[in-house]
Amino acid sequence: MDLQPSSRQRELIARARHLARERFAARADRHDRDAAFPFEDYADLRAEGFLGLCVPERYGGLGADYETYCLVSEQLAQGNASTALTFNMHCLTMLMMGPIADNMAMPPGQRDRHEALRAAKYREVVEDGAFYGQPHSEPVEQGETDTTLAVGGRRFGTTARKVEGGYVVNGRKFFVSLGGAAPYYATPAIRLGDEPWIERTLYLQIPKDAPGVSFPGEWDPMGMRATVSRDMVLDNVFVADDAEVLPPGLFGAMYNAFPHLFLSFSATFLGLMQAAYDDTLAYLTGRMPGAPAPHTEIAAKGPAIAEMLFALEAARALYYRAISEAQVDAPPEAVQRARAAHVTVQRAVVSVTQEAIRVCGGRAFLKRYPFERYARDARAAALMRPWTQELAMQQAWEAALGSGRAER
Repeated sequence: MDLQPSSRQRELIARARHLARERFAARADRHDRDAAFPFEDYADLRAEGFLGLCVPERYGGLGADYETYCLVSEQLAQGNASTALTFNMHCLTMLMMGPIADNMAMPPGQRDRHEALRAAKYREVVEDGAFYGQPHSEPVEQGETDTTLAVGGRRFGTTARKVEGGYVVNGRKFFVSLGGAAPYYATPAIRLGDEPWIERTLYLQIPKDAPGVSFPGEWDPMGMRATVSRDMVLDNVFVADDAEVLPPGLFGAMYNAFPHLFLSFSATFLGLMQAAYDDTLAYLTGRMPGAPAPHTEIAAKGPAIAEMLFALEAARALYYRAISEAQVDAPPEAVQRARAAHVTVQRAVVSVTQEAIRVCGGRAFLKRYPFERYARDARAAALMRPWTQELAMQQAWEAALGSGRAER
């Protein structure tokens, strides 16, 4: 078994690492303090060609697959975790339109139409620098529980009424990363009608400036502040038929056939762990500006440093195994490993980032150093839907016990 990156992957990893360390990291504190979207980071991503990272090469992109994207995202997060987390939304949209859709069953006519529609969308990304948000989360209505958000038709509170030439969309999303910053939002909705729910699932390109689109409220969270994840309101928004990101019915089918989609979030938090570990070493050895040098208690810190390394590398090994197995209709054991990897990263990122502060000592608690930002950002890992720590664990034990509820 060889889990080493390919030469192409190593090239992209190196380019992403350079962007993260030389460009993103210097701006991360400012964007965090101001809860401001990192437009400069996205300008760098565009200049590097990374907005087209997951656009197939035949459309002018870099042609990264799911595994390669995750490896690149891990590097970007080491400069600014908020940038990496929002970039995840854009890249998943590109992957869903491209290689993942290619591995889903579609009638020939539908596939031809999808080919024409995605070619135009990819062209905007590569030539014009367009990028996408992914507003999937929706508020739970009063009296409901989280079970109402399960796939099966009930997950889609956003509705689309078919009209001549397109759809009229209504709904409310929350935790919409890139809220008001992205030119487009790939938005799940369910078409009104009586057919089976999966046939009525839609995935639509909603322009930021379309009439009826708004991003109300403030964004003042504990961590991941530069994601600017405001609410998004869709009030009788008309979108044309050619705004379909995926053919009708394919989003629901893909959601079930490729649960590894959600594992991509963990790449950000794996990179965040690496940044915390690297900066702990830099602090203790006097290589970080403003850190005490030499650190007088460094011998006493050794066991904790080793434990941080063990947690990081254990999480990385399981995560790399899981992303290497990502495919449409993956076997149940691969899906279980994906859940295990996801929760392992969720747990480890909290412990490693918290330990970084303890090991480095009192001054690491100050905002002049990045450690407290790492610890705050890490807390978002277990909250990312739909594989929150609780839901991923529930699906894992239900699948293991054969309840039949986890795979639906």
